[in-house]
Amino acid sequence: MVPAWLWLLYLSIPQAVPEAQPEELYVEVPENYGGNFPLYLTKLLLPHEEAEGQIVLSGDSGRTAEGPFAVDPESGFLLVTKALDREEQAEYQLQVTLETKDGHVLWGPQPVLVHVKDENDQASGHQATATVEVSIVESTWVPLEPIHLAENLKVSYPHHVAQVHWSGGDVHYHLESQPPGPFGVDTEGILYVTRELDRETQAEYLLQLRAQNLRGEDYAEPLGLHVVVMDENDNVPVCPPPGPPLSIPELSPIGTEVTRVVAKDADAPDSPNSHIVYQLLSPEPEEGAEGRTFELDPTSGSVSLGIAPLQAGQDILLQVLAMDLAGAEGGLSSMCEVTITVTDINDHAPEFTTSQIGPISLPEDVEPGTLVATLTATDADLEPAFRLMDFAIEKGNMEGIFGLDWEPDSGHVQLRLRKNLSYEAAPSHEVVVVVQNVAELVGPGPGPGATATVTVLVERMIPPPKLDQESYETSVPVSTPAGSLLLTVQASEPMNRTLRFSLVNDSEGWLCIEKVSGEVHTAQSLQGARPGDTYTVLVEAQDADEPRLSTSATLVIHFLKASPAPALTLAPVLSRHLCTPRQDHGVIVSGRSEDPDLASGHGPYSFALGPNPTVQRDWRLQPLNGSHAYLTLALHWVEPREHRVPVVVSHNAQTWQLLVRVIVCRCNKEGQCMRKVGRMKGMPTKLSAVGILVGTLAAIGFFLILIFTHLALARKKHLDQPADSVPLKTTV
Repeated sequence: MVPAWLWLLYLSIPQAVPEAQPEELYVEVPENYGGNFPLYLTKLLLPHEEAEGQIVLSGDSGRTAEGPFAVDPESGFLLVTKALDREEQAEYQLQVTLETKDGHVLWGPQPVLVHVKDENDQASGHQATATVEVSIVESTWVPLEPIHLAENLKVSYPHHVAQVHWSGGDVHYHLESQPPGPFGVDTEGILYVTRELDRETQAEYLLQLRAQNLRGEDYAEPLGLHVVVMDENDNVPVCPPPGPPLSIPELSPIGTEVTRVVAKDADAPDSPNSHIVYQLLSPEPEEGAEGRTFELDPTSGSVSLGIAPLQAGQDILLQVLAMDLAGAEGGLSSMCEVTITVTDINDHAPEFTTSQIGPISLPEDVEPGTLVATLTATDADLEPAFRLMDFAIEKGNMEGIFGLDWEPDSGHVQLRLRKNLSYEAAPSHEVVVVVQNVAELVGPGPGPGATATVTVLVERMIPPPKLDQESYETSVPVSTPAGSLLLTVQASEPMNRTLRFSLVNDSEGWLCIEKVSGEVHTAQSLQGARPGDTYTVLVEAQDADEPRLSTSATLVIHFLKASPAPALTLAPVLSRHLCTPRQDHGVIVSGRSEDPDLASGHGPYSFALGPNPTVQRDWRLQPLNGSHAYLTLALHWVEPREHRVPVVVSHNAQTWQLLVRVIVCRCNKEGQCMRKVGRMKGMPTKLSAVGILVGTLAAIGFFLILIFTHLALARKKHLDQPADSVPLKTTV
């Protein structure tokens, strides 16, 4: 007894199973066969998927069989090529394999046993005598004409197509088809087809009909019958499989072949059923266009460019109708489609969006690197490589003052300053910037839009005004009267420009400043100011010609205790004269006093007009230096007379008043004062002169009246005399 575990171990070990071999085929061949050769014996079951091998027929010893046997490589039939003699060899042991060229077996071996069937062809040692009655009849076993059968024939099947007849009796009909087809023959010799035929699958068949006895022996040579399958238009034209889009550059010449549409038709070659013509359906010509974008040769299917232009970036779907029967009615058709992409070429030059920029004003002290302007250029091409641009300054940059900055893939370029500007060297610049493609341009060159002009104006830099002090301070008693001069704000150095002064943040309104001279006065009494306090305002100075140029300084006023008002003394001041209308003359006023108490100490004198509004309106007082002031007319016209102008002088916390005697008069061209004079003795006055003139004219008129009256009376008296009182003329 074998243990169970040993059986399990045996079953678990993989066993080598030999590959199944094809079963042996048995074939009988009559000896001394008198029919046609080769004689097909049996069909071998060769594999169709390995048809690339070669069929090898060999004997039982493995060597190639040298004899009457062969294998038809197309049909796979084993055949015999000549008559066999059983007395020479009764059996043949064959094997068939499918091998590669290097001897590798793909299929087989298939053993075949061929038995030679014995015939009574040998004489025996005994003899017999027999009487045979032979009757001769007309033979009906005659060849048939080729049969033409329409494919896809719509009839009931099996369908009778022909008939053969053997005139003898005890006949059995046998049919063989090369290649095998749907044919059969019945006992009456009627040949029939069992189903519809397809010419595209098999265009013709070769049939062999045999008349045999009951033992399967042929009575006569087999009849060959050629069956031809007639074509009908049952296959539509087949378009080529769709592929990737075809590319064609824009601006390609007219007539350039784009593609060739070639459809296939499985119907009979060189027949109307496979005669294909073509028709272009799409794209259709645009409305109003002179021609089409594409032209199609209806015979060859060649698609070429028409006269209508292409546009870069277009994706065009070509629809071509392929029709058999040469396009005749009743034919079959298929729609073939081809996608065409119009590729871009560099045929557009870049252009600036704006050809004139500016004028742009830049101060001459602007720092290098400053952005002057940004220019934008565009390119109508679609391909990114064709839109790459290069910029350069064509002219207007001889000194290298300007430069360009841009990104390689950008259409924006920045014009920047590389060097300092100089108004004296060049008050203006016209910079011409040019743009061009990096890639080579196809077609016409750049147009006028490829340049842009940037106009730059250089602004002369005028330094802002500078005051002689960054801040001003002064101390004044709280009792300082209105109109008192506190100090003078002036430029740090002589300037050929006029400054305009103003006060900012004078919240109390205590101060005022002369716009031109910069004198700061008390605008009103310092009511509310307390000793020890400070008052801060901002003095602003602007350039009269360039108001944007300005500067400022703080003014701090320290308030002091009110000093006892000293008695105002009138200092003797020499009388002067000024002209009206106003001329460029003035009176110099000295601040020094003859009083030693007032004149003691050091420091400048300050001057101010008296608080009388009329005086402040008519007169103007300007300091000359630390000890003198300059008095002029403030109005164009002041009444001619003697004026006494009060001037308040402050020095070392002391204040006194001067009365300046000024004679205002009308002046001649030399600026000399024309004074009134009294009447001179012996000379008539205006009134007396007028009286004398009027009296003289009256006397002359009186005498003239008398004369004209006398003449009128004398003439009247003469007219009133009678006619005869006039003496007659003496006749000679």
